Amino acid sequence: MTTDAAAPAATPDQADKSPFFWETFGRNKLPDGADLAALRRGVGREAGSVPAMWPYYRKLNQKGLLTAELRAEHVALTLYAIHQQSVREPVHRPDVGVGTALKQLRGSGRFSPEAVDRRFGAAATATSLDEAAYHLRGLVRQLRQVPQGLSYTTLFEDLVNWQNPERVGSVRRRWGADYFIGRDSGENAQSSGPATPA
Repeated sequence: MTTDAAAPAATPDQADKSPFFWETFGRNKLPDGADLAALRRGVGREAGSVPAMWPYYRKLNQKGLLTAELRAEHVALTLYAIHQQSVREPVHRPDVGVGTALKQLRGSGRFSPEAVDRRFGAAATATSLDEAAYHLRGLVRQLRQVPQGLSYTTLFEDLVNWQNPERVGSVRRRWGADYFIGRDSGENAQSSGPATPA
């Protein structure tokens, strides 16, 4: 992938200091539908290959290199655009990780808990970024219906780490802990039985 002089590429210093696209919106300001449509054009496409997305990248680089950060940002941008479509509240929620958001989805009553468990399991055990993105797209569409937001900045960081075999396990464990710990507190208390005296 290469870029031409017209492509809005940030320098590394600018890229690290500027906010991600999803961080620039709040309760009183939502993204324009045309912006979201431009981002959705990138679904299933290689990072940096969709000219309509170039203005929204923070990790685009002068050499046109396809980095782990650019791939992760691309996936996060497309997921954000799918999630925010037709939602009147911001879907970027800085303190809500993927596991926590999906635990809320599971408990919403809108979808069967077993179906959410299966989709979550498929996303969490994906062996590639493309596979994870595919499963996350389905889950984000469901989150949009509840509605439940999540931290796209944390998701970006998770997706960068997803591409590193030494770090993906940590991401999976955190997602799993957020999804399962305290989820079925009533069931967990019953299944653990009475405390044994010491």
